[in-house]
Amino acid sequence: MTVRRKKGQIAEIIEIGAAKVGLVEEIPQIISTFQSFVKPVIVPQLTADTTSFTGISQENVNSAGTLAQVIRDFIEWIGPEEYFLCAWGPDDQRQFVQECRQHHIATDWIVNHNNLQKMLSKIFKLEKHQQMGLKPALEMLEIPFSGSHHRALDDALNTAQILVKLYDRMQFKRNKLSEEPKVESEVVYKTDHYENLPFAGLANLFPDQKQPDRKD
Repeated sequence: MTVRRKKGQIAEIIEIGAAKVGLVEEIPQIISTFQSFVKPVIVPQLTADTTSFTGISQENVNSAGTLAQVIRDFIEWIGPEEYFLCAWGPDDQRQFVQECRQHHIATDWIVNHNNLQKMLSKIFKLEKHQQMGLKPALEMLEIPFSGSHHRALDDALNTAQILVKLYDRMQFKRNKLSEEPKVESEVVYKTDHYENLPFAGLANLFPDQKQPDRKD
């Protein structure tokens, strides 16, 4: 996505990358990859922050297809068989849903989403607040990181390596999106270029008051 550093800035998908994992003689393997840049349409000009963070240039996206065109190619690459969309964390699914609805693109292909970050935490019995980043997870599993961080295909390939290694310990769920937009629970988090702090504004609703000392 494009980088958001200021309030009001919009994050748009500018690259889609995926690795297809399948069973070859009952052994999970990466069997195919997909990569395409996406042309942003709300804010067509990439900021210096976005290019610095992702390594994606203005020339890369200028010659790319729109999100609708790239998703059409992506669905064709996925193929007609049943599939599970796996990602590291909830952000990819959330961004796909948001932008598809915004641009009136069908979302019926967003099915069977599985959050591998959450699944890893469950396997290793980590606390709920201990959502592990992709690089630390690779290090823990002794899988070498390859490629560039924050590039879609490289992140997908590294995520797929984790899926392959833990495949026998993972339980994949089937699910579908709700037809109507609804109020959904949000993960409160902050990274070096993006933050989602829905409760931060509440502090401004109340006048400053001296609070009694508390121990909790």
